Amino acid sequence: MSAPAMAEHKTSLLRTVKAVAWAFLGIRKNSEYRSDLGKLNPFHIIAVALVGVALFVGALVLLVNWVAG
Repeated sequence: MSAPAMAEHKTSLLRTVKAVAWAFLGIRKNSEYRSDLGKLNPFHIIAVALVGVALFVGALVLLVNWVAG
C-alpha cells in the first residue's frame, strides 16, 4: 500500500470513529451526516460500533463491580 493510500485509510478510520462516537451521543450535523453517507464504509461503521458497545459495556461492568465491591 502506498503512502497516500495509508494516509487516506487512517483518515477514513478516524472519520468513522468520530462519526460513530457522535452517533452514540446523538449529536450530529445533518450536513456531516450527508457527507459521511458517501464516504464511509458500512462494514467499518458496524465494526467500530461493535467495539464501542463492547468498551461501553465493559466500562459499566467495571463501574458496577467497583461501586458494589
